[in-house]
Amino acid sequence: MTSLRAATCCAALMAGAAFAPIAATQPAAAQSAAASTSLTVAWYGGNWGEAFRSCVAEPFTKATGIKVVPEIGTSTVTLAKLQQQKGAPTIDVAWMDGGISELAQAAGVTGAIDPQAVPNLAKVSPEAVYKADGAVFAVGTGYYSLGLTYNTQKVKTPPASWNDLWNPEFAGAVTIPSPANSSGVPFILFLNKIWGNPANDLSKTFAKLKTLDTALYFDSSGAASNAYQSGEAIVGAHFSVGAWDLADKGLPIGFVVPKEGVWATDARLHLVKGTPRAAEAARFIDTALTPQAATCLAEKLYLGPSVQGVSVAPDIERKLPWGVGGSVKNLQLFNWADINRDRGAITDAWNRELARQ
Repeated sequence: MTSLRAATCCAALMAGAAFAPIAATQPAAAQSAAASTSLTVAWYGGNWGEAFRSCVAEPFTKATGIKVVPEIGTSTVTLAKLQQQKGAPTIDVAWMDGGISELAQAAGVTGAIDPQAVPNLAKVSPEAVYKADGAVFAVGTGYYSLGLTYNTQKVKTPPASWNDLWNPEFAGAVTIPSPANSSGVPFILFLNKIWGNPANDLSKTFAKLKTLDTALYFDSSGAASNAYQSGEAIVGAHFSVGAWDLADKGLPIGFVVPKEGVWATDARLHLVKGTPRAAEAARFIDTALTPQAATCLAEKLYLGPSVQGVSVAPDIERKLPWGVGGSVKNLQLFNWADINRDRGAITDAWNRELARQ
C-alpha cells in the first residue's frame, strides 16, 4: 500500500555475514541446511502484516520448521530495497501491490515462479497470475477495491453511485485520492471510463472533478482513515480493507460497492531473483495459495480470494471487495503498464487542474 499503519521490525540482515566464517570449514550441504533455517519475506505493516504472519508464515513454519523473518515496509520501499540488493538479495520473497509489481519486474528483481515448484498456482484465478515473456513473475494473494465509504451516523441514505459525491449535502466533506496515492491515477481513469469519456481524453473528467467540493485529497490510506475517523470527511473513496478495519474498531463507517462498480487491484507475491533459498521461497508462495490461507486472509483483511473455489461466511462475503454474490469478474482491473506509462502526464494534469496551493 502507499501508506499503512506504521510497524517496526528488526530484520536479520546480517544473517549471511554470520555464516561467513563457517563457509571455509563446513561442507556445502551443511551450509545449505544452515541457510535454509530462515526465510526473509517482505510484507506490509499493521493489520496486513499480522494477517500475513498468521495466515501464511505460521502455517509455513509449522509445516517446514523454517523461521520466517519479516521485512516490513510499503511496496515502494520494498522495491527500493530489492534494487539496492540486486545480485545479492537478503529478501527471498516479497509482497508488493499491483503497479509496483510491474515496476519490479521491469527492474529485473523478480524471478520466475515455476508452476512445478508451486503446484497451487494451478488453483489461482487466471486474472491473478502475472506473466512476462511467458514466465510467471507474480501471483495475486487477494483483491481489494476502492469503493464508496461513508459515516453511517451523518449520512442517513447510503451513497449508491460515484455521482452521489456531488450531492449538495456532502459539500466540503468529501475525500478522494490524489495521484500521490497508489489508487489516485487509476481512480481518475476509472471515473473517465464509467462516465463514457474517450480513453485518450481526460479533459471532461478533470472538469467534473474541479466541481467536487472536497475536504481533502488524501495522499495515503492512513490519511483517508484519519479523515473518516475525525469526521473531516463523511463520504468519499477509500480502500475496502481500510474502511472495514475502521468499522471493525466500532467506528460508524460503511462501505458500498456503487452501481458503476469499483476499481481494484491485488496484493501480490514475488520470488526474488537470485535468492539462494529459491526452493524454500517457492514453498512459501505455495503455502500462500492454499484455500486455507485464502480463507484466512478473507476473514482477517476481507481480501477477495484469488484462489478458486473458496467460500466464506455471509458476514465476511458482504465485506469482500466485490460485495455479496460478486467475484473478480465484477472488478475493474486496469493494465498497470498503461497506468505507469501515463502516470506522469496524468499527475501533471492533476497538479494544473486540481492541486491546492
